[in-house]
Amino acid sequence: MTQIPTTTNPNWWREAIIYQVYPRSYLDTNGDGIGDLAGITEKLDYIASLGVDIVWLSPFFKSPMRDFGYDIADYCDVDPMFGTLADFDRLVERAHGLGLKIMIDQVMSHTADTHPWFVESRANRDNPKSDWYVWADPLPDGNPPNNWMSVFGGSAWQWDTRRKQYYMHNFLVSQPQLNFHNPDVQKAHLAAQRFWLERGVDGVRMDACVFHFHDRQLRSNPPALVRDTSTVTDVNPYGMQAHIYDKTQPENIAFMEKLRAQLDEFGAISIGEISSDDALAQMDEYMAGGNKLHMAYSFNFLTPVFTATHIRTQVEDFERRVRQGWASWSVGNHDAIRVMTRWGGPQATPALAKVVLAMQLSLKGTPCLYQGDELALHEADVPFELLQDPYGITFWPEFKGRDGCRTPMPWQADAPHAGFTEGKPWLPVEPSHAAAAVDVQDKDPDSMLNFQRRFIALRRTLPQLTRGGIAFFDAPEPILALRRDLDGHASVLAAFNLSNAEVSFDWPASGGAAQFEAGLAGSAQAGRVTLPPYGAWFGTLSSEA
Repeated sequence: MTQIPTTTNPNWWREAIIYQVYPRSYLDTNGDGIGDLAGITEKLDYIASLGVDIVWLSPFFKSPMRDFGYDIADYCDVDPMFGTLADFDRLVERAHGLGLKIMIDQVMSHTADTHPWFVESRANRDNPKSDWYVWADPLPDGNPPNNWMSVFGGSAWQWDTRRKQYYMHNFLVSQPQLNFHNPDVQKAHLAAQRFWLERGVDGVRMDACVFHFHDRQLRSNPPALVRDTSTVTDVNPYGMQAHIYDKTQPENIAFMEKLRAQLDEFGAISIGEISSDDALAQMDEYMAGGNKLHMAYSFNFLTPVFTATHIRTQVEDFERRVRQGWASWSVGNHDAIRVMTRWGGPQATPALAKVVLAMQLSLKGTPCLYQGDELALHEADVPFELLQDPYGITFWPEFKGRDGCRTPMPWQADAPHAGFTEGKPWLPVEPSHAAAAVDVQDKDPDSMLNFQRRFIALRRTLPQLTRGGIAFFDAPEPILALRRDLDGHASVLAAFNLSNAEVSFDWPASGGAAQFEAGLAGSAQAGRVTLPPYGAWFGTLSSEA
């Protein structure tokens, strides 16, 4: 294994690759069936072997776990099921020793209802934290103050008998919304972020960062002109509203600037999750000026749409509309059906995973990879009686929730529970995943795992793919054809076949291109490019050509 060298480049994150770890499902070291920090530390050598730079850890903070860590009861402590602060410190030290950066989730918009802040706030209307959450009186007929909806179903308002008021929740009833108009709330979050930065954290992923502020007048949202089906599915009525008052408020800009100023003190970076009706507009606002988010991602590649036109449109729209920002392109995470199933269906082969990875790592931006996608795992089939995700339980059966992408990592094909735990796993190990375990793929030079290692290593030798500009060629579906240009370097040409049938096409300006090995078997002769099913072709083109 080669240690990743450190760099003094202030924009190093633009050339980096992020790898997301979902701690509950990575590796269990104490037999309770739940992954832990010690398990992640044990597998850091494996993560480093992939060639990635940043390890994003989903929440491991103290929590009642109704939303599996995204409902925080203490921002400055580790939940005992994951370990201790000392375990976290050991993880950071080991990661830094391997040249890896550590990025943690910051879930600021809401807390758990067991958080001491909320326990105090709901006690009465005149305590010191009475205004730390979004409270509202009922309408004269007893109904909630407006039509705002929860992403997880139903009204965004819950009646509280203690205060005889409604409190707002954008997600679960047990996740009350903080009132960011109160400066003390902002100060508390800045203090919590400083706590982790001082422990050596290198970056933060801003969960639900468009939800921080709400409209003070509590105005109802109008109907959506175009129903949102990218951040929620079409069975969720949340997408029927234009969410112009319950999130994406202008006051969030100044708060982002405060967060960035603190991050800059430590040389740390940020990535924002932008889930809004017009994600590009928020990306432009939240990255403009270089004093807010470093980079951001949307849900636009986390949908079932898998066409060359869609991918080209998303990238070109970002380049056109987000004038000073930097994209992070993600095709999978803990909230989305695994990309193999979502884009390839139940019969998809690892060839799909290979071309998707090559395409993702060839776009202009910082790629974000999700654990298990390096093994080409399909979405697990979790039966209703074993579901844990409250989101999926609410919208079953048309939407089965997020458990299918959160099942345990398979490490050893022949071990109980694929080597994830010696106990009973919190979610079942998908039988088909065991056959794709790390120990099996590690030995197979043609596996998805080893392809990913090789392609990431290749990307490091091509600064055009990390720092260059991007332009697309007109090509028929299902071909995505692009060019990456960087001054002083030969242009890189790439073509991707996003279908399971062989295709050929004539590529303008590809004459004179020299092919190089990328492991995806495409070929070009006299400008005619032939691509096998889920294949790709790469070449270089001198600036004179």
